[in-house]
Order: sequence, then structure tokens, then C-alpha cells
Amino acid sequence: MKESNRQQTALTVAAVAGALGVVAGALGAHTLAERLAESGHQQAWETAVLYQLVHAVALLAWHRRASLVQVFFWGGGIVCFSGSIYLLALGGPSFLGPITPIGGLLFMAGWLSLLKRPKPSA
Repeated sequence: MKESNRQQTALTVAAVAGALGVVAGALGAHTLAERLAESGHQQAWETAVLYQLVHAVALLAWHRRASLVQVFFWGGGIVCFSGSIYLLALGGPSFLGPITPIGGLLFMAGWLSLLKRPKPSA
């Protein structure tokens, strides 16, 4: 994939994840606040929002150098980790529970992938 396409993909994932993280935060603080408090899932929701926004910002900061593997790790981590928590907090099926740690592993893999520095272009 051309560098500009790769950068655009990383930027797009970062922008969409960031925007949806703000939406999820607002929903959790307003529209869903009572429901989440009653079910005891408010803290889990807030954790999902925090991890989504942190990784959206990380991807934004790294988007010029991010490989597609790193975009997959962080984007997939957001979907698996935060997405499964959102669904579980809203009463989703319990089989989603094991998806959450997969998302955590994807987040860790994304961070560890930063240890491999890309070769400078000639």
C-alpha cells in the first residue's frame, strides 16, 4: 500500500474512533447515565470510552508512521475491547465477555509494535 494511502487509513481510523469515543462518552454521561448506574456498568463504560479515546489519539499522533498492522492492532483493539464493553454494559450477550481481553491484547501488541522502528526512506 502506498504511504499516502496507509497514512490516510490510519488518520481515518483515528478520526472515526475519536469522534465515536466522544459520542460514547456523551451517551454514557447523559442519555444512558441512569441505565448504566442502575446496572452497575457506569465505570466499565467510562473505561471503554477512555481506552477508545487514548488509542484514537495515539493513532492520530503516530498516523504518519503507522503500519497497517499497527492500525489493525489499535483499531481492532478499540472494536474488541471498547465495543464489547459497550455491548455488555447495554445487556448484550455474555459470549462477548471473552472478546474484551482479545481487545486488550491487540492494544498491547500495537504498543509493542512501536519498538520496531520503520526504516528511513531513501
